[in-house]
Amino acid sequence: MDREEIKGILPHREPMLLVDEAYLNEDGSATGYYHVRGDEFFLQGHFPGNPIVPGVIQCEMMAQSACIMFADRMKNKGTTPVYTGLDKVRFRGMIKPGDTIRIDTKVLKQSHPMYMLHGELSVDGKRCMNGDFSFAILEEKERN
Repeated sequence: MDREEIKGILPHREPMLLVDEAYLNEDGSATGYYHVRGDEFFLQGHFPGNPIVPGVIQCEMMAQSACIMFADRMKNKGTTPVYTGLDKVRFRGMIKPGDTIRIDTKVLKQSHPMYMLHGELSVDGKRCMNGDFSFAILEEKERN
């Protein structure tokens, strides 16, 4: 699934769409990719002369990459995925311009509209971040 197909599921748009590709694996998990170009808004001040992808952006990439697992529930206009929690998040390596991030996510528990997942980000096979996260898929009437 490329960026345009991802836009058919997620409500995110540039500059907050942070997944270039996403794939549903045979075991039901998902794998996403994002190539850090170097001109992203979040690198402009983090840090001048030594740009590093902020941890909070890595967490957002992790959640967005899981979108393909929930495509059937999120294709309806008016649905919004919202973070409900982060747990056991650890940052283990810096992500810099030129890196291609691999994002692996899997469902730990689910009871629609709530989901608990585990995710890992890696670059060139080296784990850079991992953690558990939860989110809810809200319908328009539930957001108001």
